Amino acid sequence: MAFAKMIMFSLAAATIISMASAISGTATYYGPLVPSSCYGYQDKGQMVAAANPALFNNRAACGQRYTIRCTGATNLGVPQPCRNGPITVTIVDLCPGCATNQIDLSEHAFNLIADPKAGKIRIEYSRVP
Repeated sequence: MAFAKMIMFSLAAATIISMASAISGTATYYGPLVPSSCYGYQDKGQMVAAANPALFNNRAACGQRYTIRCTGATNLGVPQPCRNGPITVTIVDLCPGCATNQIDLSEHAFNLIADPKAGKIRIEYSRVP
């Protein structure tokens, strides 16, 4: 029984730590997916994203993976846009017009976590080690 309690405590602590390290921001979506700034015409699948200039850091973010979770709406058009759980995407491109803490998801990735009619959502994201 003590072992089960220890496992439950460890899982709870890991969840709290990962939530504490998440960054609040916004997400939009884009297409087409190629060419990308990182990989040219090489197809990297549909679970990809473009990073804001600070996160992109002159291509240093290329290939990095991020877990993204929808946390709410940014407008009244779709008051509850979130659906499903978190997703993981790979950075393949630069979003030159993105604000700080904004990530531009592929349309497919955005559709998995939110109603695309929202256009822009609130998110929390963190880098996958």
